Amino acid sequence: MLKEFKEFAVKGNMVDMAVGIVIGAAFGTVIKSLVDDLLMPLISSIFGTPDFTNLFTILRAPAGADVDLTSITAVREAGGVALGYGLFINALIAFILVALALFFVVRAMNRMKKEEPAPPPAGPSEIDLLTEIRDSLKK
Repeated sequence: MLKEFKEFAVKGNMVDMAVGIVIGAAFGTVIKSLVDDLLMPLISSIFGTPDFTNLFTILRAPAGADVDLTSITAVREAGGVALGYGLFINALIAFILVALALFFVVRAMNRMKKEEPAPPPAGPSEIDLLTEIRDSLKK
């Protein structure tokens, strides 16, 4: 059983998958930084909102009167209920960017993997075979 497990764990597919997961995690960090640090400030400046993460609607106000209602984090920590659609917008933009980046990576990999078509098999061509059949029928 130990030998069987060793063969399974050392297979190329298992190692490839582990490398893919590690690179995927690092790629996710890069995309998160791209969204949070570069794109969201640009998009926020276009729409005039300083930060999408603080776009929310209060569904139930917190019990205290001295709570800062300009931050979704403060509202939630004080016990209030807030619908954080700005956080959803950030997550949606991040998802679209990850999907787009992966599309381009897979597309580039597929272009590099394209193999040249195999040469036609050696031997008589279709025309040669038909000619041979025709000649044998004439005899």
